[in-house]
Amino acid sequence: MELTDSMPDSAFTGRNALKHRIQERLLARLDFSAMSLLDPIMLRAQLAMLVMQILEEDGAAFSDTDREEVINDVMNEILGLGPLEPLLQDEEVSDILVNTATRIYVERAGKLSLSPNRFRDNRHLRDVIDKIVARVGRRIDESSPMVDARLEDGSRVNAIIPPLALDGPIVSIRKFCRERLQLEHLVTGGALTPEIGEMLKAMVCGRLNILIAGGTGCGKTTMLNLLSGFIPAEERIITIEDAAELQLRQDHVVRLETRPSNVEGKGESSQRDLVRNSLRMRPDRIVLGEVRGPEALDMLQAMNTGHDGSLATIHANSARDAVTRIETMVAMAGLNLPVHMLRHYVASALDVIVHLSRLSDGTRKLLSVQEVVGMEQDVIVLQEIFRFEQTGLDESRRVRGRFLAAGVRPHFMTRLDALGIAVSPDLFDPNRIREV
Repeated sequence: MELTDSMPDSAFTGRNALKHRIQERLLARLDFSAMSLLDPIMLRAQLAMLVMQILEEDGAAFSDTDREEVINDVMNEILGLGPLEPLLQDEEVSDILVNTATRIYVERAGKLSLSPNRFRDNRHLRDVIDKIVARVGRRIDESSPMVDARLEDGSRVNAIIPPLALDGPIVSIRKFCRERLQLEHLVTGGALTPEIGEMLKAMVCGRLNILIAGGTGCGKTTMLNLLSGFIPAEERIITIEDAAELQLRQDHVVRLETRPSNVEGKGESSQRDLVRNSLRMRPDRIVLGEVRGPEALDMLQAMNTGHDGSLATIHANSARDAVTRIETMVAMAGLNLPVHMLRHYVASALDVIVHLSRLSDGTRKLLSVQEVVGMEQDVIVLQEIFRFEQTGLDESRRVRGRFLAAGVRPHFMTRLDALGIAVSPDLFDPNRIREV
């Protein structure tokens, strides 16, 4: 990933300092509780009048553009998240990384750059963090200096404050597209092929248990959203997440979210608690945002006891690593099973592992689709169905490669055939190669 700095470290100077001073005086005069109740059009008119008054008192020459910038900044303070608001509205920005008040990095097209936006000080940044976490009923303070939260649009937020963050508050925001990505978007973007998309849809409709594996920022939640969209509308779906991010459009969806403990250390509801409870809620499908602990055991139990068609994501660098991590997480649950029995339990629960990755040019691709065939002695057998092979880089340093089938007919095709789900045998032809 390329990192570029586009501005000096020196703080506001010249006209920016003047605008900052005007903004501070304006904020000092506002009654935030009253202003937040006004209609946005009326609010803007009131702010414009106050800015004109302050400018007349100051005797400062301000252009119409500068005045509009001050008004917009104050509007963002009152109704939004201050300096973060323009970045959240910018559809080209995919990640916002706040390294204390004076340095905000943004990612566009896989590349990080320093944004001119900044907070007044770390107290200002802390106020914005408090506003974010308060909206979702969470807290952050010295006794609990880390928090996972979300914005109203589903964007993921992580914040960490002193004493754990030595230089000041740190915020990481993973933005979600306002327009939900469809299969066509991923095909057009080269993340997968129409043939793989057709196979994924058939696997979801055939109620296969699918685990989506990959590293940070590779698109696991995007893929989970996509696959969840293939679930028939008449089925009851229960989603379980640490911070609610999924954007399912079906009508019969029950969304569950974990809750951290309160100041007294009580009231925590973990993913494991929610998975257990979901089994009593008559689910047709269970969609688990991310498996990261002992809830893996309860997920496998659900998959093995009639809750077919479950979906989940996991951090792993390959399909094989994903299986190993599941084994480790089941051990964290305190289930003392012999290795052979544990692996047989995993193999009988999972049907397919979809492996995604973020490549060197920042693009995200589906690297492999593998079927969990079963056990051979003490080893879980995986069979690759599709894969992506990188062949090099073009003149712009963008990854070039090809998607191809492994040339084998998956064992689960018998199950799909029995359900009347038609899949063309040509999908598995190894000679059908798509260059991207």
